[in-house]
Amino acid sequence: MGPNLIRNEEDEVSSRVMVGVSHEVKSDYSISRVYDTLRAFDNARNKNCYSIEAKEGQKVLVRVVFNYGNYDGRNSAPTFDLHFDGNFWVTVNTSEATLYEAIYVVKRNVIGVCVARKFPNQVPFISSLEVRGIDPEAYDGRSPDYAIWVPENIGIGLVRLNDTSTIDDNSIDNPPTRVMNGAIATMDTDHFITLSFSIVKYPIRYPMYINWYFTEVQGLGPGEYRSFEIYKDDDNISVPTVPRIGYVSQYFVPDLSVNGTINFSIVATDDSTLPPLINAIEIFSINWGGDPCLPAPYSWDWIVCNDDPRPRVTSLNLNGYSLSGPLPDFRSMDALEIIDLHNNSLTGFVPDFLGDISNLKQLNLADNQFKGSIPRSLLRNSQLNLSYTGNLLLTSSSNKKKTCKLSVILAIAIPVFFIV
Repeated sequence: MGPNLIRNEEDEVSSRVMVGVSHEVKSDYSISRVYDTLRAFDNARNKNCYSIEAKEGQKVLVRVVFNYGNYDGRNSAPTFDLHFDGNFWVTVNTSEATLYEAIYVVKRNVIGVCVARKFPNQVPFISSLEVRGIDPEAYDGRSPDYAIWVPENIGIGLVRLNDTSTIDDNSIDNPPTRVMNGAIATMDTDHFITLSFSIVKYPIRYPMYINWYFTEVQGLGPGEYRSFEIYKDDDNISVPTVPRIGYVSQYFVPDLSVNGTINFSIVATDDSTLPPLINAIEIFSINWGGDPCLPAPYSWDWIVCNDDPRPRVTSLNLNGYSLSGPLPDFRSMDALEIIDLHNNSLTGFVPDFLGDISNLKQLNLADNQFKGSIPRSLLRNSQLNLSYTGNLLLTSSSNKKKTCKLSVILAIAIPVFFIV
């Protein structure tokens, strides 16, 4: 059943996925048992999400795979956006099977991975979604605000070199031995390796790290010597690198400011008798931190945000979402003008803090299971459109009511019901 969430058993996944329809790709497009099924989200929502439980501060690998495989018989592969923890990640063109990965330090106890409709009649889907914990010491050279993005193919006109020697991995981030046993190189020292990456185009320039890995994969004969330097466009950004067989050289390029396409070259030094090579490269781009209002076209369906430079939530539209339990304290959302909670199963007392939200103009608590009396601050607000019918144990009297201790059930329920 697609997609796969590797951290869960399949029956547990089935119980968590409440939207979308599972499909199988056509047999001619089979690439793997795991990727031969998918879940398509042919509904009215702009964005459909998976909520994966994680431990705050944990370092995880997130891998998302898309294999259209003409599952719908239309021969029309859709294009849609992929979001990660509230941020735009990339626009996905599914004309070919595609994989995206990120390594991420978890900001809270849940990770959100979403697909967002970009064009009418083009249905987003996911074939596989994996979340795996990784060594907490890996990639410690970067701030937790950075994620690692796997590059695409690096081009043609190069030769592949391979070696099966044991590698003494002395590098900081422990790249896989299988990766380091392979390399690409040019045919001679007169040519250089060119790497061109199309970076996600944000409205502003943003910082990146580049992580390069080198090791010699050939036994060198008498007089043979391999040395090279790295260039960004026409600027030399490295000292000469001399890879050693059996050892990993790791080179960081920090704080590059980029937007659009970025180009690198690996060029043999004048004294090198062997052509340049590269074993692996990782690109680190900044993770902006999740924001339910951003990107603007894909804010959550159940909220409305204003147009401030830092958008604020002005409307919560949670009617009919099967929410239960008492309300948590969300008084910090002081830009709220509309709160619509009707037709749920919310319980407990109506909290006093609702009367402290100065911009509130409409509050709909109807058809829940609230009890006690309405706070005076709400009843006396002549500018507030207040509705609370359908709560059999709730009154508008000013009788003293018991103090309620608010739990966080709603705060848990919102991700469960809306990030699916």
